[in-house]
Amino acid sequence: MNKNQSLPWDHPRFRSWIAVGRACQMMQQAMTRALADLKIKPPHLDILINLYRTDGISQQELARKLLVGRSNMSMLLPQMEKRGLIERRGDQKDKRVLRLHLTEIGRATTEEAMAIQTALIERTLSATPLEQCMQMAEAMEKVIILLQREERDDD
Repeated sequence: MNKNQSLPWDHPRFRSWIAVGRACQMMQQAMTRALADLKIKPPHLDILINLYRTDGISQQELARKLLVGRSNMSMLLPQMEKRGLIERRGDQKDKRVLRLHLTEIGRATTEEAMAIQTALIERTLSATPLEQCMQMAEAMEKVIILLQREERDDD
């Protein structure tokens, strides 16, 4: 790096970016602790919530939605199936496709976990006025759109 080149922390938006990253990491850690009694972790919760919302989604669609590779899915899903939280069933039309479904235990666990998650988010963000929360969400949604656009351009 030459002397004329500015350092990352000299950029005005760097502090904001670091704060977002740290907040995400710390929230992930807090969520891990909060879910410990249910014996699930945040990646399990992501799967459960998606199945709660879209029962019968394929493994591939779920991996795409969660922005994870198939290898991550192939590690998590058998664990969840063994615990009786989910079940995988072949697609009626295309036998190569596996569809994911919540079991009754999975549905109850998801509802309990969503209550824990909602309470944690409420406790964490309650000191921030709702208007600021919405501005933060809008700003991050813009970042997401920009990054998705760049990803498409790279492909």
